[in-house]
Amino acid sequence: MKRFFKIFLIIVGIITVFLLAFISFAYFKTKSFKEKSIERQKRVISFQSNDSNDYFEYSGDINKSGDFTEGFKFLNKAVELDPKLHLGYRGWIRLRKMRDFDKALEDFDRLDSLTPKFVDAPWGEDIDFLRGECYFGKKDYKKGIELFNRNIENQKEDWADIHSFVYLGLCEYELGNYEKAITEFKRALKQTENVPESYFGMAKAYQKIGQIDKAKENILKAENNMDYKRDDKYNEFLNEIYMSEILEFKRKLN
Repeated sequence: MKRFFKIFLIIVGIITVFLLAFISFAYFKTKSFKEKSIERQKRVISFQSNDSNDYFEYSGDINKSGDFTEGFKFLNKAVELDPKLHLGYRGWIRLRKMRDFDKALEDFDRLDSLTPKFVDAPWGEDIDFLRGECYFGKKDYKKGIELFNRNIENQKEDWADIHSFVYLGLCEYELGNYEKAITEFKRALKQTENVPESYFGMAKAYQKIGQIDKAKENILKAENNMDYKRDDKYNEFLNEIYMSEILEFKRKLN
């Protein structure tokens, strides 16, 4: 029995030593990391770092707070040091957060020129889809159609973002091509039947050409599929729809 307790105490002692060693290592590792982070932050604030990612990461939280004037001081430095790596993100911020379509296009076009024979995907989205949104925002619908079609060619029909077709429909609608708009909205519905933006677009287009029954049919489908609307709690999309406008349009039809 004494032998058992002796072995037990030795094992407990060894475990304790290892545990204390691990805690000490983790403490000093964390302390070292914090010290390095503070030092890196100081280099960024004083613009002494030569690492573009330092400026990119530091600008992120500032931009998320909505202070783009301050955040872009550091994001611009990141772009200056490595334009290929950071131009896409800056363009994406200018499009989605700031609605500065011209500046966003400048960034996307410059990035595209730096990467010939390669289709860029700023922040995970096809560059021509994003450029199409810029032109849609600028109300240059013909140019928007060109870019959204190019995006579909890049990604192929079955893999392109569904809202490529929605935007094509919206552009044709704004140009007064209502039957063509309906055709484009239907292309989105071939991918999935749960696209309220397409149903709403078709309802408005059918109303324009006097087919009120079809307009009523589609506005009801838009209402029933609103759970699938394009939505992001951090961004309002250019083609985003709301239940209030669905119900208002439905009321006018009735």
